[in-house]
Amino acid sequence: AAMQRFLGSLLCLCALRLPAGTGTAARGLDVASYRERVRAMFYHAYEHYLESAFPYDELRPLTCDGQDTWGSFSLTLIDALDTLLILGNVSEFQRVVNVLQEGVDFDIDVNASVFETNIRVVGGLLSAHLLSRKAGVEVEAGWPCSGPLLRMAEEAARKLLPAFQTPTGMPYGTVNLLHGVNPGETPVTCTAGIGTFIVEFATLSHLTGDPVFEDVARKALKALWKNRSDIGLVGNHIDVITAKWVAQDAGIGAGVDSYFEYLVKGAILLQDKELMSMFLEYNKAIKNYTKFDDWYLWVQMYKGTVSMPVFQSLEAYWPGLQSLIGDVDNAMRTFLNYYTVWKQFGGLPEFYNIPQGYTVDKREGYPLRPELIESAMYLYRATRDPTLLELGRDAVESIEKISKVDCGFATIKDLRDHRLDNRMESFFLAETVKYLYLLFDPDNFIHNDGSDFDVVVTPYGECVLSAGGYIFNTEAHPIDPAALHCCRKRREEQWEVEDLMREFYSRKKTKKFILKRAPDHGEGENAKDPEDASSEKAGEKRNSKKSSHSLLSCPSQSFNSKLAVLGQVFLDNT
Repeated sequence: AAMQRFLGSLLCLCALRLPAGTGTAARGLDVASYRERVRAMFYHAYEHYLESAFPYDELRPLTCDGQDTWGSFSLTLIDALDTLLILGNVSEFQRVVNVLQEGVDFDIDVNASVFETNIRVVGGLLSAHLLSRKAGVEVEAGWPCSGPLLRMAEEAARKLLPAFQTPTGMPYGTVNLLHGVNPGETPVTCTAGIGTFIVEFATLSHLTGDPVFEDVARKALKALWKNRSDIGLVGNHIDVITAKWVAQDAGIGAGVDSYFEYLVKGAILLQDKELMSMFLEYNKAIKNYTKFDDWYLWVQMYKGTVSMPVFQSLEAYWPGLQSLIGDVDNAMRTFLNYYTVWKQFGGLPEFYNIPQGYTVDKREGYPLRPELIESAMYLYRATRDPTLLELGRDAVESIEKISKVDCGFATIKDLRDHRLDNRMESFFLAETVKYLYLLFDPDNFIHNDGSDFDVVVTPYGECVLSAGGYIFNTEAHPIDPAALHCCRKRREEQWEVEDLMREFYSRKKTKKFILKRAPDHGEGENAKDPEDASSEKAGEKRNSKKSSHSLLSCPSQSFNSKLAVLGQVFLDNT
C-alpha cells in the first residue's frame, strides 16, 4: 500500500500546479519576454537547419552546411518535431510529418548506435505519433493504435532487435540497419546503452500489441540488476556476452545516467513496483558510496573507494530525477551546487574537478546540453523557487552571447575562452530549447494538471488522452502514459467474446450431433453438451468479476483518470 501511495505521488508531481506567479514576481523576471527569446532561438536554429543542412542529420553552423552523424535519418527534423507543437506551430508540425513519411528510409546499409537511434528516432516518432491529433493531423480510424508515424517507429525499433540477441539479453552498442550485428562488433557496451529502452519499447509494445519490444527491454534491465556488485553498484561498461564488467567506475553520469532515469520513468509509465524498488535500492547505494556534500563522485563499484572526484555535466539530470521521487530538498541542494559551476563558466563543462574547482583537461567544452535546464524545469514545477527561473535566464543569456552564429548555435569547444566547434547537436532543439521554453511557459499543455483532457474512440473502446502526466524520454520526447491503455481489450470484453464464440461453436456441434441421432438414455431437452456446461460456468465465473464500467470504456488509468475524471491530486503527506 505504501508503494502504491508512493507511485501515486510520483505521477502527480509532474502535473502539480502551484499558485500562479509564486516566486516570479519576487525577483521581477519577465517570464514572457524570456519565453519569446527562447522561441526566437528555436527558429534561428531550425530555419537554418532547413536551409543549410536538411536532409542531413545535423547542422554545421560555422560552415552553414550539414552532416550525417547518427545514421542519415534527417535526425534534427525528427528530434525537433514535438518541440514545434510545444511552441504552438501546428502547420509546420503537419508539414514535417508528411516530409518524414515520404523521405525517411530505415532499410539502409548504415551502422547505427542502438541507444541513440532508440532515444532520438524511435522516441521522437512515438511522441509525434501520440501528439498528432492535438496538432490537427488527420489521424487514422484506429489511432493511437495505428498510424504512419507509429509504423515508422516500429520499423526503426525492429532494426534494433538483432542487437539484443546475446546470451545475457544485454544488447550490442551498434547494429547495421540492413545486415544486423556485424561479425566483428565489440561486445562491450555502456550501462546506459543497455538500460535505456523500457520507455520507448514498452510504449511500442502497448500500442502495437507486440510484446517483443517490452520483453527485450525488461530482460536487459534485469540483466544489469543481476550483475550489480555486492555493495549495490553498477559499473560503466560491461561485456554483453560474458557479463564481465570492463569499466568498473560507478556513478550517476556518463555511461550510466539514463539507466537510473529509465527505472524511475519506466516505473511511473507502467505503474511497475519492481522497477521502482530496483531504483530505490540503487539510490541507497549511491547515497552511501558516491554522495559527498551534495556532490556525487565516481567510485570503484566493488570497493566504494573514490576513483574520480569530478562532476560531469551529464549528471545534472539527477536533481530532476530526485524531484520525480519526491526528494525535493536534496534535489535543490545538489542543483545549487551545479548552478555555481554554471555561473563560474557561463555553462557546464563536460568535466569539473570538484576539489580544485576548475575544468578537467580536454573536457572544457559545453555542447549546449539540456540536463541542468531539465532539472530546473522539474524543480520549478514542484517548488516555484525563483532561483530556477534565474538559471533559465542565465542559460538564455549565455547561449545567445557565446554560441549564437549566423547559421544557428554552435557547440562551445572551450568555456574558458569561448572557442566554438562546428556542430549543433539535434538535442539542442529536442531538449535544451524545449526545457527552456517549458520553464518559462507555465500554461503549456505539457503541464496539464488533468483539468483538460480528450476522449477518443479506439477499436477497443473509449480512451482518455492528453490529461497530463507526460513522461519525457531521455531525449525530452513526451509520452502520454494514458495511451498505453488504449490499445488492448478489456479483460471482461475479451471474456464475453470468448464465451459467445464457445456458445456459437458448441451449438453448431450440438446441431450436428442431433441430426445424427435422436436423444436417448435419459437425454432430453434439459440435457447439456459438456462444452455448453463448461462455457456456462466460465461465463458465470467471469461475469462475477465484471466491474460496473461499460465494456466499451478503456481500462483503468490509475493516474490520468484520477486527475481528469475525479479531478483529484493525490499526495503522500505522511
